[in-house]
Amino acid sequence: MIPAAFDYARPETLDEAVTTLAEGGEDAKALAGGQSLLPMLRLRLAFPELMVDLCRVPGLRGVRDEGDHLAIGAMTTHHDVLTDPLVRRHAALLAKATATVADPAVRHRGTLGGSLAHADPAGDLPSVALAMDAELVAAGPRGRRTLPARDFFDDYLQTALAPDELLVEIRVPKADGWGFHYEKFHLSAQAWAVVGVAALVRRDDGHIAEARVGLTNMGPTPLRAAAAEAALTGADATPDAVARAADLAAEGTSPAADLGATPEYRAHLARVLTRRAVLAAAGVE
Repeated sequence: MIPAAFDYARPETLDEAVTTLAEGGEDAKALAGGQSLLPMLRLRLAFPELMVDLCRVPGLRGVRDEGDHLAIGAMTTHHDVLTDPLVRRHAALLAKATATVADPAVRHRGTLGGSLAHADPAGDLPSVALAMDAELVAAGPRGRRTLPARDFFDDYLQTALAPDELLVEIRVPKADGWGFHYEKFHLSAQAWAVVGVAALVRRDDGHIAEARVGLTNMGPTPLRAAAAEAALTGADATPDAVARAADLAAEGTSPAADLGATPEYRAHLARVLTRRAVLAAAGVE
């Protein structure tokens, strides 16, 4: 289909981008890589009156080492994220999950910030941001503010960003010394995840000292498997102990029914994939 008509702006500074977006109000949309927004335009699921293209705004790409965390520009492409040596060393879970996003063509155009701001619960990276306790930096007419990932995702395709704010940076705490894994079930190589699980595990003397488990497509927003995390903390790093904790992974979730799966099947997948992801992250066979 052909998108509805819209005006187009391509600002060349962040201040200009923020001003242009604010002037457009709720009828304006920011365009990053376009890999999620453009299909919605073609299907007329989105019909903004103004499109603000961020491709020429400087300072929104790249990865910086900020001591205890990495600062990743929102316009950094998936390909650049997954090949960046700082990400691969200090935030390897993010690199591993990013490698599963769609296909190489999409990964060369799509951006980390665009994926998070789109807030599709079936997207791979929102649950990773939750599991890694990332922070997201927004810029708007009133200045900048930092939002924890747990407060960023409000509802299906909705975030805490105001209509006149842009996501400009993602701050990812370094996970040195943590085991990691991203496990997902999808119907084809390019399809969204039916269910995905992002796991981080820190071991200590044969026990799981701490575990973080992010769930993809188990509700209208990405979720943390809180009950499973609590059961894993202090548990023996054994297959039986991990399996018992993984059985709690679907507690507190509200998976949807669609052509991909029933809610019951998604709950089953959450338990199975959590077990696999945590075992791999903990290095348990």
